[in-house]
Amino acid sequence: MAKEPPYLRIAGDIRRRIASGELAPGDRVPSTRRITQEWGVAMATATKALAALNQEGLVCAVPGVGTVVAETGRTRPPAPAHGLTRDRIVHAAIALADAEGLPALSMRRIATDFGVSTMALYRHVPSKGELVRLMSETVFEGEPPGPRPSGWRARLEREVRWLWSLYLRHPWMARALSALTRPSASPHAMRYTERILSTLKGLGLTPTQMIHVHLALLGYAQGIAAAVELESQAWQETGMTPEEWLATHETRMETIQITGSYPTLSTLFGDEGFDLELDTLFSFGLERLLDGVAVLVERSRGARADP
Repeated sequence: MAKEPPYLRIAGDIRRRIASGELAPGDRVPSTRRITQEWGVAMATATKALAALNQEGLVCAVPGVGTVVAETGRTRPPAPAHGLTRDRIVHAAIALADAEGLPALSMRRIATDFGVSTMALYRHVPSKGELVRLMSETVFEGEPPGPRPSGWRARLEREVRWLWSLYLRHPWMARALSALTRPSASPHAMRYTERILSTLKGLGLTPTQMIHVHLALLGYAQGIAAAVELESQAWQETGMTPEEWLATHETRMETIQITGSYPTLSTLFGDEGFDLELDTLFSFGLERLLDGVAVLVERSRGARADP
């Protein structure tokens, strides 16, 4: 007898919860991320399990809420095609990418969440690429809260920390935003650039230096943020927290270290240990970058002062 595929086993488990009343109509069912953690499967398997339940009419995806147990005789969320707008599509896509990562995003998935055909989406958004651009543009709207501080360094730090906060809330942006090599025409992102450049204006830097400072800070924040997205994906795929993953590799790491090939690394922290916090790492690197900008500014001012 052939072994039941994992996605059908998961679907059967959730189906039993619904039949027993453990999950009532309107209750949220386990998300794809939760399924990867609870059953130890890949994201694709979790998606297939929910899709199977959706096809049976047992669950439906409600934009802004998630996948819930369907009401009797009702297989689609209350989102008629005539109520579809580009803004609703974009915000639903952002919510999906925030919860499950950019790989989970597709025009078909969003259409399913709204209970419409994929072609209905294309009337509002021409492609997935354009959808991701609109998502990034929407996320970039706004600016750092509170009064603008005095001094170029405090202003730069405030802006880059605001950018970092966006990446933490929306890790998929690290992959979606090609700001260094292929920047898109994004008014909101360009306003961020304008705020950075206006802060650097009048410090004696050349236009090239100003742009390079901006891109160096942007690239740094984006690079650290890429680790946030990778960790989120690893958590979904393995179902293990960083601590759990390290515990499974502890014996192997010790075996490598006792060879004596890495004397500095092996004795650096002793019994104290070391916990890597990305936010702490980001702050440390940002301070060092700003230290470098300060040196560049002083050199530029000194060069202007020389006769």
